[in-house]
Amino acid sequence: MDLDAVRTFVAVADAGRFQEAAAELSITQQAVSKRIAALEKDLEVRLFTRTARGARLTVDGQAFLPHARELLRAEARADASVRPGRRALRIDVVSRRIVPAVVLQDFHRARPEIELDVVALLSADVDMAIAAVEDGTVDASFHAVAPQLRLPNGIRTARMIDEPHQLLVGPRHALAEARSVTPAQLTGHRIWMPGIPPGTEVAGYFDELIATFGLALDFVGPVFGNEVLLAEIADSAELATLVGEGTRYLWPDSYDLRRIPVVSPALVYPLSLIWRADNPHPGLAEFRAYLAARRPAGPGAEAWTPTWERWSASRTLRALR
Repeated sequence: MDLDAVRTFVAVADAGRFQEAAAELSITQQAVSKRIAALEKDLEVRLFTRTARGARLTVDGQAFLPHARELLRAEARADASVRPGRRALRIDVVSRRIVPAVVLQDFHRARPEIELDVVALLSADVDMAIAAVEDGTVDASFHAVAPQLRLPNGIRTARMIDEPHQLLVGPRHALAEARSVTPAQLTGHRIWMPGIPPGTEVAGYFDELIATFGLALDFVGPVFGNEVLLAEIADSAELATLVGEGTRYLWPDSYDLRRIPVVSPALVYPLSLIWRADNPHPGLAEFRAYLAARRPAGPGAEAWTPTWERWSASRTLRALR
């Protein structure tokens, strides 16, 4: 159905005169008449009766009017769903409990007029996230992006968040009363990290952490969810885990879990925003500016960040195979 003809029909019905509808639509009265005639021919009914006072809807015109209005509303919704600035800005935060989700929520508080569609592609690694941005599934995604990583044409990344790690322990753990711990003090303690997907940039980060500081990170064990992990740590004098400083966890007061900063050096996980250079959504530009404004100058001299050399080498080896 010709939506211009439908729009003209609604304009005539509202104005009651062909001449006034023509002025509203910025077309000639003759064009209005042609559109109405074409629509009547298509529907095989008369929509208006011309009178001395203008145009009056026929019974069929009255029946068609609410559906015509709905057609125009559907057209507007369809247009808004894809037009930059009208549709919601779609951001992948990987998981709704980690720091990108917290930062995005802060952005929403600062700019509530920018509509957001928050998604969590939890199973995606950096390659899958780049593919999702490239094909338009999301406008942007957060991941650790190694400087050595070759990016597709048109894909841009910028390091936006440096998240320090904390040690999470129960009240009976040997380090439970410490106000801070160093990586050297963690040597010999079992740090349980079940569910780290092998071959991902997250696994590469922890592999380099093990190689650099000699930590006893344990990735073995079935994954029953965060609630079970927290309960196990609360009940153990030996188990601990590493959590991001900005990651949100909730647990019963009876667990008495302690989050202890890791210092000298701090263990920093670097997160980058990934987006397409040709993405015209104005909300994306606003979000990038917000992230850049709140980002510190750097992680500081007392911080450790990965070189990604081991991870990049293992990815190259897998590609060659």
